[in-house]
Amino acid sequence: MNSQKKKDKPGIVPVVLIIIGAAFFVIMLILPLAAVIYRSLRSGLALYVSAITASNTLSALKVTLIAAGIALAVNTFFGLCASWLITKFDFRGRQVLSTLIDIPFSISPVIAGLAFIMTFGRMGWATPLIERINDLLGTDISLVFSVPGVVLATIFVTFPFVSRELIPVMQAQGNAEEEAAAMMGAKGFTIFRKVTFPHIRWALLYGIILCTARALGEFGAVYAVSKARGKTFTLPLEVDALYMAGSADSITQAFAVSSILVIMAIVILILKQIVEYRGKSGNH
Repeated sequence: MNSQKKKDKPGIVPVVLIIIGAAFFVIMLILPLAAVIYRSLRSGLALYVSAITASNTLSALKVTLIAAGIALAVNTFFGLCASWLITKFDFRGRQVLSTLIDIPFSISPVIAGLAFIMTFGRMGWATPLIERINDLLGTDISLVFSVPGVVLATIFVTFPFVSRELIPVMQAQGNAEEEAAAMMGAKGFTIFRKVTFPHIRWALLYGIILCTARALGEFGAVYAVSKARGKTFTLPLEVDALYMAGSADSITQAFAVSSILVIMAIVILILKQIVEYRGKSGNH
């Protein structure tokens, strides 16, 4: 009995690792986020409300939501198509396509923003084509230092998230069920809706959540292609502008605007946990 009790007692190593992990979590995550909330409210609720309802903040929130929404729609569609293509078909260049999807993971977002400037900026090789389109349509399209540029940069940095969640799940699923459905006369979209989608829905939702979180917090690539505060700034850029202003009020306002991102992050984290839980429950 004594030997059995000794075996049931946790060793010192697991306890130490748990303490270290908990301390790291508190120091690196909980305390900084709590400090943001505290600093944003320290000067009173009136200043907080004033900061989050300022015209520049509302403009930044609007641009952030537009960029995140469009990036999410584009990358969800592309992620589904790319994942279906890579996992369900055998063709030349499949590995190349799979590698290209990961490029945003390996390139600095600032470099990506500069690449967009070199491509679509005043001296970019695509500028003559854009000018011809503007002349033909009577428009004034600009792809850098504008909201479309912010959208493009956001799409680029969030490019892989949906597909990278779907590809392993679709590979594990295999092709047997789709082939059986095709032999029974089912068409492509029917096969996807009835056979494939039920297996990948939680992975798709998880990828959407990760894509949204990355889009809302992007700074580097957007900073390179954004120019005008109150027009093309996103929330992270507005926080940076307020903090760099250096005055006591502007720093407090920076923390107030940061709290919006913190609240969004908490909501996304809760959704992530719900999706993970439902996904695990659905697999049992």
